[in-house]
Amino acid sequence: MLRRQDVGHRVVVRRIVGTRNNRPLYSDALGELIEVSETDLTLATAKGPLRVPLDEIHRAKRVPPSRRPNATDVVALELASNETWPAPVQDRLGGWLLRAADGWSGRGNSALPIGDPDRPLEAAIDAIERWYADRGLPALVNTPLPLAAPVGAALDARGWGARPLTLVQTAPLPAITSTVEVDLATSPSEGWLRIAGDRKGGLPGAARHILTAVPQVRFAHVYGQPGELIAIGRGAVTADRRWLGLSLIEVVPEARRRGLAQQIIGALSAWAATLGVSRAFLQVEERNTPAVTLYSRLGFATHHAYLTRTPPPP
Repeated sequence: MLRRQDVGHRVVVRRIVGTRNNRPLYSDALGELIEVSETDLTLATAKGPLRVPLDEIHRAKRVPPSRRPNATDVVALELASNETWPAPVQDRLGGWLLRAADGWSGRGNSALPIGDPDRPLEAAIDAIERWYADRGLPALVNTPLPLAAPVGAALDARGWGARPLTLVQTAPLPAITSTVEVDLATSPSEGWLRIAGDRKGGLPGAARHILTAVPQVRFAHVYGQPGELIAIGRGAVTADRRWLGLSLIEVVPEARRRGLAQQIIGALSAWAATLGVSRAFLQVEERNTPAVTLYSRLGFATHHAYLTRTPPPP
């Protein structure tokens, strides 16, 4: 049977789906294991999340990955993500990153356990808990999978939970024919900030730092009626000009299903291309099916995934 240590790995689960002539019928499910509870396993499959009750499982095991990036590539992309989404407070625990941003966004307020923390694993987790407690914040840990699977197993043993699985996806810069006017500005308008704040539950000062403290950044605005902002997006380019990081692609409800998100991605990609950038990345919750479907149409594929781990209740 699979255990919490297997989270983040590709697995196959054979489950009992019925009987015929007094004999069990089986069905196999293949995907990435994203959760293990006392009653169920949850897999991220090609058709979406699949929850399988333990009492229906006949057999389950790890299988070799179909395509897995090496650890160096995962670390490089996680650092690129940190560069384009820079928390105002950052500290080091050996090779690990500790980040704080007034509680705004998981990426801005979590430890990133990549590299060597220069101390035993349990002591490193203790240090994370103290660092966030000193700042009046809950301790969060982003665990890239399966790279940080040992950290995840240690957190499991301490009773930590997890937020929904996040996919880190990459693609060559999409080439999209423009059909609407997308205004790219070097700073966000007040309307842009309002839409972003509605999505993210407000914008403290640290949020504005994250959004703007990147030398090469553009804020996309699409207007409907004169002065009516209906869609936004943000693109930030890494210092080495290798990556365009896309974030906060948001369309107001009444303007959805008109291709505006795609137009914003196209405009930001065209801008990044003028700087010599050739590839883009973004982060999206695996359960956000409409967004995952859109990004797939634009050529994005999952490079790796991560879980934001949450501390146990006090």
